[in-house]
Amino acid sequence: MTGLLSIISRPCIVFAAVAVVLPAASWAQNAEHAPRRTRVMLGPQLVPSSPGASDVSLRPFVDVSHARDGEQFEFEAPDESFGFPIVRLRGVSVGPSIGFEGKRNAEDVGAPLSRVGFSVELGGFAQVQLTDQLRLRAEGRKGVTGHRGWIGAISADYVIRDADRWLFSIGPRVTVGDDRYHRAYFGVSAQDSARSGLPAYRARGGVQAVGATAGFMRQLSPRWGVGTYARYDRMVGDAANSPVVRSLGSRNQFSGGAALSYIFGHVRR
Repeated sequence: MTGLLSIISRPCIVFAAVAVVLPAASWAQNAEHAPRRTRVMLGPQLVPSSPGASDVSLRPFVDVSHARDGEQFEFEAPDESFGFPIVRLRGVSVGPSIGFEGKRNAEDVGAPLSRVGFSVELGGFAQVQLTDQLRLRAEGRKGVTGHRGWIGAISADYVIRDADRWLFSIGPRVTVGDDRYHRAYFGVSAQDSARSGLPAYRARGGVQAVGATAGFMRQLSPRWGVGTYARYDRMVGDAANSPVVRSLGSRNQFSGGAALSYIFGHVRR
């Protein structure tokens, strides 16, 4: 687990800061209709050090949610990117989203491959609440630093809950990337091949992985609670066939995290 020290790196600091700033900005823009409760979740999570890697890195697990007095917190999947809706219409929500991907150095991957810088990804999402238990979501984000490619995700979540007392969710995931994204993480240029001994490989865009995520949250008291999640992805297509994954990484990708939550504002006891 060579990425464990990344918790004190600049990406993690930015990650945590934006996690708080984004929802707060949305809340401030709607001050005249300000919600009465705010739930903050904070804890650690283990994620692949880079797409296709066999090592994992320790990063912050952060979430901020708002709800009006008398209403339950809206469901958010534990592995979705940060964002907030700016349009809501009959169960359909659309808004901006932001994601991050840590840098990848030669020592991280275990071979002298080209560096991929820390990536800030900006984009948007659309989701539809089909029933009280079933939500569909799609999002796409463009790397404005680092890999500079497009990364997208399609997900479905089945949710069982008892208001805010406890919540369980589970559902499938499909991850897609364009040519530029896949070349950054899974391609092997002629120069990389000469330095590393890996065969040259030109990765094309398409479906990158399929998997599933399960999450659970429970209130321990009117203000304190806990949350946890686990995710598994299986690399497919050009990503799975890349020599970077086959020789140095893994087709099996695991993520998971746990956090404490605290509710600010009015709570019913």
